[in-house]
Amino acid sequence: MRWYGKFYLITMLVVLYLPIFFLMLYSFNSAGNMFQFEGFTWEHYQTLFDNKRLLQVVFNTIAVALLAAGIATIIGIFGALLLYQLRNQTLKISLLTLNNVLMVSSDVVIGASFLIMFTALGHFTGFGLGFTSVLISHIAFCIPIVVIIVLPKLYEMNDSIMNAARDLGASEFQLLSKVVIPHIMPGIIGGFFMALTYSLDDFTVSFFVTGNGFSVLSVEVYSMARRGISMEINAISTILFALIMLGLLIYQVIQRQKQKIQSNKRGVSL
Repeated sequence: MRWYGKFYLITMLVVLYLPIFFLMLYSFNSAGNMFQFEGFTWEHYQTLFDNKRLLQVVFNTIAVALLAAGIATIIGIFGALLLYQLRNQTLKISLLTLNNVLMVSSDVVIGASFLIMFTALGHFTGFGLGFTSVLISHIAFCIPIVVIIVLPKLYEMNDSIMNAARDLGASEFQLLSKVVIPHIMPGIIGGFFMALTYSLDDFTVSFFVTGNGFSVLSVEVYSMARRGISMEINAISTILFALIMLGLLIYQVIQRQKQKIQSNKRGVSL
């Protein structure tokens, strides 16, 4: 890599991560502001853990993200399988286009559409905005992400493997569970974590469909920021960033261990 490539890469990393480190540093500021660092303190973290409402919002956010990612992954797998098996190219392209609508549409449009739908539904059935409305909305915009990630893995699969499994007497369920799912598992895992990330990061759609008494972290932080600077925002952001980095580190360690095991097996076989 030439010097200007390295310079560009370093500049981008600094621009992206410097505000995060600035936020993390001032989460320990005893002055309680973002203007002058007076000294180190854990006070803001203690205040955070004493704030039962904010902890409940964090639990709500994680619960919605895990459920939405899990359900969207299951639906997305079957959606990708359906698209893969379709032989009618016109219908396949139409379904792929519909699948991509939620990915290319504005979050404001999606959020407003869900709000109108839930409001109309509530008018006739008494359905109110809250956990269920947020969960349904998150599942809806996570499904296309899973489909887009899983579908290429299906096209990478060799048809002769499935034909061989059928010739050996495998049922359709055995074909799916023993051949197809293991082959596309990297795409399934990638789709799940991408959906989880989208759900955790979403603000606009959640802002439209949350009701009184229920909130997720992005909406709650926005509400807190409108009332003024709070070091609790810095504290919760620092904890989330640390947990994400820890998760990535653990993932990298596991991947390296798998690579070492596979290389050792190859060495033994040789």
